Amino acid sequence: MTSNTSGTLADALTTGTVVLDGGMSNQLESAGHDLSDELWSARLLAERPEAIVEAHLGYFEAGADVAITSSYQATFEGFAKRGISRDRAAELLVLSVELAREAAQRAHAKGVTRPLWVAASVGPYGAMLADGSEYRGRYGLSVAELERFHRPRLEVLAGAAPDVLALETVPDIDEAQALLRAVRGLGVPAWLSYSVAGDRTRAGQPLEEAFALAADADEVIAVGVNCCVPEDVDGAVETAARVTGKPVVVYPNSGEVWDGQARAWSGRSSFTGEQVTGWETGGARLIGGCCRVGPGAITGIAESVRG
Repeated sequence: MTSNTSGTLADALTTGTVVLDGGMSNQLESAGHDLSDELWSARLLAERPEAIVEAHLGYFEAGADVAITSSYQATFEGFAKRGISRDRAAELLVLSVELAREAAQRAHAKGVTRPLWVAASVGPYGAMLADGSEYRGRYGLSVAELERFHRPRLEVLAGAAPDVLALETVPDIDEAQALLRAVRGLGVPAWLSYSVAGDRTRAGQPLEEAFALAADADEVIAVGVNCCVPEDVDGAVETAARVTGKPVVVYPNSGEVWDGQARAWSGRSSFTGEQVTGWETGGARLIGGCCRVGPGAITGIAESVRG
């Protein structure tokens, strides 16, 4: 069972633009929750699940059509570091999907009438390391090793029946190859979203080469970028649309810069509603925000794409 009964997300992308949510961490932090540990928002899956439901609900009420689950940093290995068993870790991964679905049900009960979907977040290997390496890639692991890391978590998340798997913040081509192999046969569609700097992946590979990996992947319903500065989106949208022929997904950060060592943001926001029109014109069909992009910005995106 999924949160939406009015067709698939892939169907929706053929008829219009779908609004994603914004940053989970800033929503939780604004509600007073401390996320300063290696599990980040995933810690609250065990400790404060209701807070996650409220964060998702806030975005649905702000205009989002899709909630991205709090499983970005939720891995068997990361939970094991905290003494959480493999069985319990699997339960928490499933719970991340169930909490987003519960938020969608509450939103519908409160009068939201549009279809709502759940995207199960699958962060990169570097997110588990919690040292900022998801913004560099090049972990020293082979594609096969990365596939073995990702596949068990993907199987559990797919088993929870989300509407889509969000393969997000991918820093390099090797990890993208591993993720594309790992989603085969799971029966759940996916989007593939790179973290980029300019016209290259965070690891320095040309975006044309990176996006081309997904061009013939039947499981992938959209390709694009997230967790980058807004200024890097325009070129990525054009390249992704041209190279893959698929709908494009974009959800950049606010424009502030994350310091992985200091675990803090610096700089000023450069995210504006006016940018959305250009992204949509270029082929973006899933548009939202990532870190430091809150409900106000999502309302602006929703108003833009819905006229």
